[in-house]
Amino acid sequence: MGDLLKDRIAVVTGAGNGIGRAEAIGLAAQGAKVVVNDLGVNYMGEGKSSEPADKVVETIKAAGGIAVANYSSVADEEGAKGIIKTAVDNFGRIDVLVNNAGYVRTAPVHKIPTEDWDGALKTHLYGTFYCTRAATALMKEQGYGRIVNTASHIGLGFKGQATYSTAKEAIVGFTRTVARDMADYGTCNAIRPIAAWRGGSPSVPRCVTTSSG
Repeated sequence: MGDLLKDRIAVVTGAGNGIGRAEAIGLAAQGAKVVVNDLGVNYMGEGKSSEPADKVVETIKAAGGIAVANYSSVADEEGAKGIIKTAVDNFGRIDVLVNNAGYVRTAPVHKIPTEDWDGALKTHLYGTFYCTRAATALMKEQGYGRIVNTASHIGLGFKGQATYSTAKEAIVGFTRTVARDMADYGTCNAIRPIAAWRGGSPSVPRCVTTSSG
């Protein structure tokens, strides 16, 4: 175990699989106490299970780290508040927030169902906003905070990915302004990760990454 983040409290949304899982485990390996959030849906945002989050918590604890699970949806305003509250209730504060939760729905723009468009924006964009708003209120009081938002290279444009690209590129603009809002007490950055994807549709690029939450 490292000590780069010793005694820091981190929240990772969509941490049950993929990059979110790796982020949660990596933060814990550097000494952070981690809230592992995951709603437990599949890569298309369907279903619900506590198993993904629980397994990551077990992995962290087996390695000597400290973690607790949260199963709320970031797309729900009260659920997002509850995710941040889980950190405060268990560890007394929140120092790091990684907004990673999301899912993919693929269709050419003329065939996108309104519910798919709304759902993707609620999870990716609104979820990032809801969690960030709740976390920064506390980070400002503490005088310290670090936020990492998950964007995607798909935001630069990819056939059949209008919903995903819109949500992810909006997160980039959101991040730029939040970084300025947080300048006196913290930082906010966006990443565009490229990784293996757990979905199976041949119409979706294998380099896209998704996690549920």
